[in-house]
Amino acid sequence: MSAPSIDRHGGSFASDVWVTFVRWTIKSVRNPFVLVVSLVQPIIFLVLFTQVFGGVATSALEGISYETYLVPAIVIQVALVAAATSGIGLVNDIENGMFEKTLVSPMNRSAVFLGKTLAEVVRIVVQVTIVLVLGVLLGAEISTGVVGAVAIVGICVLFSIWFTAFSNVLAVMTRDEESTIIGANLLQLPLLFVSSAFLPLPALPEWIRTVATFNPITYGVDAARAVMLGEDTMTVIEIARFDGMWNTLAPALAVLSGLALIFGSVAVYAIGRAASADVQ
Repeated sequence: MSAPSIDRHGGSFASDVWVTFVRWTIKSVRNPFVLVVSLVQPIIFLVLFTQVFGGVATSALEGISYETYLVPAIVIQVALVAAATSGIGLVNDIENGMFEKTLVSPMNRSAVFLGKTLAEVVRIVVQVTIVLVLGVLLGAEISTGVVGAVAIVGICVLFSIWFTAFSNVLAVMTRDEESTIIGANLLQLPLLFVSSAFLPLPALPEWIRTVATFNPITYGVDAARAVMLGEDTMTVIEIARFDGMWNTLAPALAVLSGLALIFGSVAVYAIGRAASADVQ
């Protein structure tokens, strides 16, 4: 089967997004190992933490099970791990020459990044849904029902954008798979443990509470947890002008949207700069 010809005058922005989305989606489907591997660690955390610490942690929580408390942290971890693998895929493109071919094509650079990100979003939606179902089977309760479950998936997608962009920036800068993996993994676990992911912040040392205030994971976990419980759960920013869980969702979504915009812009700039350097 002959390769499709390339329109040297380029297509529309939407068609560039679609072509890139389809290519990366097909690439993910042909390599299910990435999907499985990025699910392994979060599922291990979910099962082990609930079984080992469930009894002790539940007694320290007010009126909810540890399974219900933990699931929002695990789905955010799923989004984090899945986003980290995005840069690895880009490094593979760089190593096999596909990245350079894309750069010299007339495709819009922003469309290339957006199409790739949308393909990652589909994968994250599938993974987060799997973990949510598993969490419910283990005893977690979503107070806001099916609508809440959909909202949690949406929060995970929004959260993942900034780290997807970050891992792609690492890939463009290092052009090395090992360096990209190390750079992304270096942040994952430390960020998780200095946030509200696994225990309420009031139960943690003061320095962790301070760091958690500036930790994006805190805002992702608190937003997902607010929807999970149907109530205000944020402790790093006190807002009382909205009702219930919206006192958490309003600041959390604002922070996550800002991070997505900032890191997404940096990623597009990095890809554009790499394009200029490689073409020259």
